[in-house]
Amino acid sequence: MPSIATSPPAPNYPPAVRDPVPLLHRALREWGGRDDLWVFAYASLIWRPDFDVAEQRLARVHGWHRALQMWSRVNRGTPELPGLVFALLSGGSCHGAVLRVPRTDGEAVLHRLWDREMMTGVYDPRWLRCHSDAGPVRALAFTLSRKSPNFTGELSAPQYRTIFTHARGRYGTTLDYARQTLHCLRDRGIHDPALHRLLAHARDHGH
Repeated sequence: MPSIATSPPAPNYPPAVRDPVPLLHRALREWGGRDDLWVFAYASLIWRPDFDVAEQRLARVHGWHRALQMWSRVNRGTPELPGLVFALLSGGSCHGAVLRVPRTDGEAVLHRLWDREMMTGVYDPRWLRCHSDAGPVRALAFTLSRKSPNFTGELSAPQYRTIFTHARGRYGTTLDYARQTLHCLRDRGIHDPALHRLLAHARDHGH
């Protein structure tokens, strides 16, 4: 079974929650390599997948929802002032997109996804039934447990305002990330009332 390259962690990168390699091996086995690979995208994977996508469809999953409730101590914040990124949490439903990767590219794309999303093993990769206008597909999604140390729990309006105002990481600010996700969803006709409400905290303070 192929394995991802073992490279030293980035400076100040949070300690690993668990070894991501067995999770990659499991995803490869469960995919099987016989059909095209589908990935469910609910935030930056929609607007910056970092791999070639043969087809993108709007899709909805039941039993999971998009939430800006995951700490980011490198990409959108620092260990001293963590930022936030979206996670897929249990409960409700989520409109996003399913991305189709040709079967011949699937293994390489799974490796790239692990390098991008699973460096610390924080997510729980799951195969979810996603409903699109062209029919259901089984797609890989990166979900987060509420028991994870990266789960923020409920944040107050002042906490969100502080993070939106100050948190910045190697890929930019939490605020820019949240706004770009909102614009991406809106361009695809997806309305996310919870995200609208969160960004109102930033608008109220002139950001």
